[in-house]
Amino acid sequence: MKKIRFILIVMISFSAFSQQRLTLNECYSLVEINYPLVKQHQLLAQQNQLDKEIILNSKLPQIHLDAQATYLSEVIQIPIPNSTIEPLNNDQYRATFSVNQLIYNGGLTDATLKVKSGQLKTKQKQVDATIYQLKTQINQLYFSILLVQENYKLIEAKKNLLEIKLKEVQSGVKNGVLLPSSDSVLEAELLKIKQQFIEVESAKSSLIETLSSLVGQTLLSDIIFEKPLIQTQLQNEINRPELELFQLKKEEIKNYEMLISKQNSPQLNGFATGGYGNPGLNMLDNSFQTFYTLGLKLHWNVFDWNSNKKQQEAVAINKDIIENETEIFKLNTNIELNKQQKEIEKISAFINSDEAIIELRKKVLKTLDAQLKNGVVTASAYITEFTNLFEAENTMLKHQIQIQLAKANYNTIKGE
Repeated sequence: MKKIRFILIVMISFSAFSQQRLTLNECYSLVEINYPLVKQHQLLAQQNQLDKEIILNSKLPQIHLDAQATYLSEVIQIPIPNSTIEPLNNDQYRATFSVNQLIYNGGLTDATLKVKSGQLKTKQKQVDATIYQLKTQINQLYFSILLVQENYKLIEAKKNLLEIKLKEVQSGVKNGVLLPSSDSVLEAELLKIKQQFIEVESAKSSLIETLSSLVGQTLLSDIIFEKPLIQTQLQNEINRPELELFQLKKEEIKNYEMLISKQNSPQLNGFATGGYGNPGLNMLDNSFQTFYTLGLKLHWNVFDWNSNKKQQEAVAINKDIIENETEIFKLNTNIELNKQQKEIEKISAFINSDEAIIELRKKVLKTLDAQLKNGVVTASAYITEFTNLFEAENTMLKHQIQIQLAKANYNTIKGE
């Protein structure tokens, strides 16, 4: 399923780039694929697999080969007169081949495997939570680019209007209706607009470069960033990956409690040893001999001075700590949601005021436009009001982008 999802996302991404368009959701998807931290999913899985194989090896026969040569300063002698039993040699040799097989350990191996599986899920979810937090950075970059992109269009519209007005003023100057310097004021304003274009293009290039690094994909400077229409449901129902992480930590603690309960279970092992040495098992035979032993060994830690019980109590405290962390996370998240909700309400009020301000500025500019044609006001007065209108439109544009950013952040904080 993950492979199919990966292919679909890549197809969407390349389709978007071929059309020179990119959406906010595609940025989210690209981060989930290309951000370097994503590689830890596979690395953690490989590490966990190796750990499990090591644990499972405890169920396999354990084989040992030992060899030793020793010299004893004194050996056992038989104090019987005229005995034909030769004393042992001071130099002794022994080589053994041993096999130990675990027969029963009370489910300790299976409990250990379950702990390892729980640890893998927790670590991978921690990676997911860290990557999810990058969405806030993507929101900031994406909407900053949108603001620059829309600002460019606004400057371009301003330039076109000024070029039209410049032709009218130049005609008025030529016919003696306007002062000779009137067109110079407009030309200077057009030069300022060229500087604004350079500033906007530089800002957009820098932002796109930063976003490219974050999503792990080269984004062309002329790519069009789609304006998302973000809807929010103002309710504090949180669905963040951090909450899943806390739940997995709780499950991991349950697994660890089970492991602790198995630690004092009786363990039964079978063993077999074959060897060759001097002396062998018969200490009275002073020659090289082959020998073997077979048997069962039971180990049971009957009394551990309440160590096991104290371990369980320590784990129970960890469970309370995670519960506390969960409550703190929910509290902080709800505070952030309330802040974003207030921000959305504030910007909405600003936009309503912006619309009224722009309408008033347009009326004033329309009056000055007629007066400029008749030579009643100077071009400087016209440019001043024209700039006021541009700034009012730019302010509303900024607020429109800001409210979408606030909504995107609200959804991100909530976990949508």
